[in-house]
Amino acid sequence: MSILGKLGALVGFVIAAAVAGVLAAASLAPFAVLSADGVHGTLGTYFSMPDYLKIETPQQISTLYAQDGKGHEVAVATFYSQDRVNVDPDEIAQTVKDAAIDTEDPRFYQEGGVDVIGTIRATLATALGHGDNVQGGSSITQQYVKNVLVQQCERLSSKKAIDTCYNKAIEVTPERKLQEMRYASAVDRQYSKAQILTGYLNIVGLGGTTYGVQAGARYYFGTDAAHLTVPQAATLVAILNNPSNLRIDEPSNPKNGAKNGYKLTLERRDYVLDKMRSHNSISEEQYEAAKKTPITPKITQQASGCAAAAKYDAAYYCQYVRDTLLADPALGKTSAERIEKLDTAGLQIHTPLRLDLQAAAQKALSSYVPKSAGGVSLGGTNVTVRPGSGQIVTMVQNTDFGNSDAPGVTSVNYNTDQAYGGSMGFQTGSTFKPFTLAEWLKEGHTLNQYVSTAGRHFPFSDFHNSCYNIGAGSQVWNVQNNDNEAVPGSMSVMAATAQSINTAYANMGRQIDLCGVAANAKAMGVHLANNGPFEEFPSEILGTNLISPLTMAEAYAGFSNGGTVCTPIAVTSITDSTGKKVPFTGAKCHGSMPSNIANTVEYALQGVLKGAGTAATANPNDGVPLFAKTGTTDGDEQNWMITSSTNYTTAIWVGNASGHVGLEHFPLLQGTTGYTSKFSIAHQLLPVLDRAFGGAALPGPDPKLLGAVTQPHYTHKGTGPTKPAPAKPAPPKAPAPPSKGGGGHGKGH
Repeated sequence: MSILGKLGALVGFVIAAAVAGVLAAASLAPFAVLSADGVHGTLGTYFSMPDYLKIETPQQISTLYAQDGKGHEVAVATFYSQDRVNVDPDEIAQTVKDAAIDTEDPRFYQEGGVDVIGTIRATLATALGHGDNVQGGSSITQQYVKNVLVQQCERLSSKKAIDTCYNKAIEVTPERKLQEMRYASAVDRQYSKAQILTGYLNIVGLGGTTYGVQAGARYYFGTDAAHLTVPQAATLVAILNNPSNLRIDEPSNPKNGAKNGYKLTLERRDYVLDKMRSHNSISEEQYEAAKKTPITPKITQQASGCAAAAKYDAAYYCQYVRDTLLADPALGKTSAERIEKLDTAGLQIHTPLRLDLQAAAQKALSSYVPKSAGGVSLGGTNVTVRPGSGQIVTMVQNTDFGNSDAPGVTSVNYNTDQAYGGSMGFQTGSTFKPFTLAEWLKEGHTLNQYVSTAGRHFPFSDFHNSCYNIGAGSQVWNVQNNDNEAVPGSMSVMAATAQSINTAYANMGRQIDLCGVAANAKAMGVHLANNGPFEEFPSEILGTNLISPLTMAEAYAGFSNGGTVCTPIAVTSITDSTGKKVPFTGAKCHGSMPSNIANTVEYALQGVLKGAGTAATANPNDGVPLFAKTGTTDGDEQNWMITSSTNYTTAIWVGNASGHVGLEHFPLLQGTTGYTSKFSIAHQLLPVLDRAFGGAALPGPDPKLLGAVTQPHYTHKGTGPTKPAPAKPAPPKAPAPPSKGGGGHGKGH
């Protein structure tokens, strides 16, 4: 095609836009005669193109909020693919608006979406000197359109689809330019100039993952878009011309680094200032002062992810929130959809996390459990939930959050299940005994009934499990009480619970159906941290299964709530960038145990904090009614204390995160060992939680389950009802090792 032919065809799409009412027909008359056929052909193409462009909210950062203890919300972390915060017109300094219009599109307020003069100039330049490429000349509205199309591409699911869409959105062809103009004309009719300008300034790229003037102002200058000075505003508008080369966060760039005074950006910034002066947007004095101002960025990184929450000791809590949302089908059908929503939809995620209590919990834990210890993969946690709602109000850990191999640093959340960033779980020791006690009561026994404490070697044949084949033959479960602890030959179940006597509970286990023990635990929400099957050998009575602290807190909160368990939640509400509520899976509460059984178990656990009870030294004695249970495995390898009022439940764990090293003589902080540290932590933390939440009077026991004082009595193989569930395949014949969960010579406390 000849130059004249190209010129006629290209001018054709300008005339097409004129016919659509975008341009003034009179201004095009001199060009219309150049190629009538080209004009008519282009008009047909133009009117066959779609003219509706769906402008969706561009990608924005999502923010995670906690509470400061005074009812104020605090942003503790953000998630994003593009660092962008949409702002309203009055939140953008006039200097930015003037700089953008004066430089990019001086006729913005007069044109109909397409810059007539700029487009014709670019058309002539393209036809006469630049081959088949189309020159720029785009109006702000056209640039806005192109950015919207690019954003639509980035919402696609596959990389191939994104790349194809992106290349089509930015290709330099007459057809693409014509479609851009068609959209721009429609956008100009649909939206006000203020809306278009604001949308443009919110969507433009400013280098790397920084998009929009608000994020740009914060990142490059540590301020808000509303407070940008003249030289700062001119610099941001300069950057948007070529973000890859003109960004000012790369001081080592040889062409445009700090050593060169950001030479390329400075040249473009001064060009912007020239335009602002020529259009009388700034005075001569402002111009001269701005020209003399060096580019001095104050890079303020908007952290993405949970590392930023470490400032509030909440990195592990944050990661738990993220992991649970990414597993929540209510947030999207696929993992990709959930990630896209979390990282791009500008969600406002509100949590029940109390930063004041979080700080107190972290201080209490860190006062007695160091981040690392030689030869031991040392772990320590505290997690607090609210009975009746499942809300998680604290979650702390002794280690620093991160992926480093350095001592005391891990991304594994010891509080939670493996599916939510947690570990394989830990043997719970005697904190599992309440589920045995519940079965004892269900099968007609009482708290005042006496049981034998005799025996150290219990044949499997003495036990009964109606739904799990525990084997028999010569298998023996070896049980001991606290080292060198003298116990009477028999004692009441009430006293055996308070003092956590292992042999008493082993003898109780001989009189009940072990199937019910596991069933009680499962009904109260207890499950293995790796979601594997329960071990239902006799040693389960003393806590051999690997459970997470959060799960145990959930179960004990169920006892506090009259037998109704609520699944733990770390999110209270979610809204999108428009304020619309976003659905998510909340707590599910269900009756798991008859209230008279739950209340009687709770009554027995009050003795743990009194007199000879194993946790009496940790009792704050501040008037808030509490119940508790401790647990310790062989050699103090795992150490637990779970405490509850009617208004909160808190679980403390200190132990080996991996491996098998006893902590009974291992020195920690302030003279504590793995065994004693849990009491010290609780003694410091419980008064804080009592002041924050308090608690009502605990319910009394069912008088029928309290019972009269009796002498030792037991029968083998269970006296309770036989469970109808079919037996499972026989497990390996080797007996459970004595090192499991207090199943051997551990303290069991």
